Amino acid sequence: MAVEPPTKRKCLGADCDNDAGSLQCPKCLSLDIKDSFFCSQDCFKRNWSTHKSLHKQENSILSRIFPPRVISKPDPDTGFYNPFPTFNYTGPLRPVYPLSPRREVPKSIPYPDYADDGIPKYGRSMGRPNKIELLDAKAQNAMRKVCRLAREVLDIAAAALRPGITTDEIDEIVHNACIERNSYPSPLNYNHFPKSVCTSVNEVICHGIPDKRVLLDGDIVNLDVTLYHEGYHGDLNETYYVGDKAKADPDTVRVTETARECLEEAIKLVKPGTLIREFGNVIEKHAKSKGCSVIRTYVGHGINSIFHCPPNIPHYAKNKAIGECKPGMTFTIEPMIALGKYRDVTWPDNWTSTTIDGKKTAQFEHTLLVTETGVEILTARKADSPGGPLVPETEKPQTAVESLTAKTEKLETVESSNAEAEKTE
Repeated sequence: MAVEPPTKRKCLGADCDNDAGSLQCPKCLSLDIKDSFFCSQDCFKRNWSTHKSLHKQENSILSRIFPPRVISKPDPDTGFYNPFPTFNYTGPLRPVYPLSPRREVPKSIPYPDYADDGIPKYGRSMGRPNKIELLDAKAQNAMRKVCRLAREVLDIAAAALRPGITTDEIDEIVHNACIERNSYPSPLNYNHFPKSVCTSVNEVICHGIPDKRVLLDGDIVNLDVTLYHEGYHGDLNETYYVGDKAKADPDTVRVTETARECLEEAIKLVKPGTLIREFGNVIEKHAKSKGCSVIRTYVGHGINSIFHCPPNIPHYAKNKAIGECKPGMTFTIEPMIALGKYRDVTWPDNWTSTTIDGKKTAQFEHTLLVTETGVEILTARKADSPGGPLVPETEKPQTAVESLTAKTEKLETVESSNAEAEKTE
């Protein structure tokens, strides 16, 4: 029986079509990541800024399998407890356990490849070439559909936000809304994430785990929703004000609206030919103009039939991201903006990432499709979507009555001044 010759390995460098040589990433070897080959030392160096992200992802999988050992005793009245009582938290937020049991997804709904064992089979690791997929018309329509459904789910969850609701209740709302749309909630069991949505409150940058903590008047909370529907993922998030106190606090409004504006400014650049690294330049410039910083640890990402795939989209200036926008690409831009320092600290749950100084942070995200002429925002807000920009009183446009009143008052002032001048003469 004839045997086909072995397929030649391809270089993992982005936009590199060369066959790989014998050069392997030494860090990948130490982490037992197979087939991490490059064609040359120069190609390896050029791709290092994006390639190294898989080291953190691969290294964290085992730590997410085993629960932390140290927990405090449950409160005898409520049964609630802090699972990490000795941890040096950077801000006032604390986890409130126990977590509710993992929510079930009917077997009739198609699952992503990681749903059962928690380990994604495709993406940046496992030696998959670092190539950016360009979607055909059928795949683009599939992305439009799942992103529309994801927007519906986020809006449903956002409409339920109020002081007094727990983030676990929000998780239940999101989970049920996904099931009703014959969709799998993508975060559930992705690298063993225990819930169906990420709920990041106040100083939490991202990946907050829904628990029994009650949202308070004055909080801000980011809801990060992703659906898996008919083989494709749709991903978006927004930060919302909880109660009137949050809307009345200048710093809270500043960081939230700055994050929203940073995303809007970056999206303006999306079109064929735009370099991936340019998004970070405009985001950081705008953030700094508002006295805020840009989180550097977490990036936007490619998304299609795979939850997280190339390209990486850094949000900070002077990054070394490789590649340019091409028609058919789908990816997220999701800047995380902080009032204080940009560095982060991760809780012992190996998911919850907080600012190093405990100051508030906000984030917004859209899934985008690069078209022949520009960009299509697949997860765009609808006219009735909850939330939206909070315009300071000083910047609100005047109503017709307010404008007429202002003009009348100005005219009366002028007439009074003229009368006084005539008396003087």
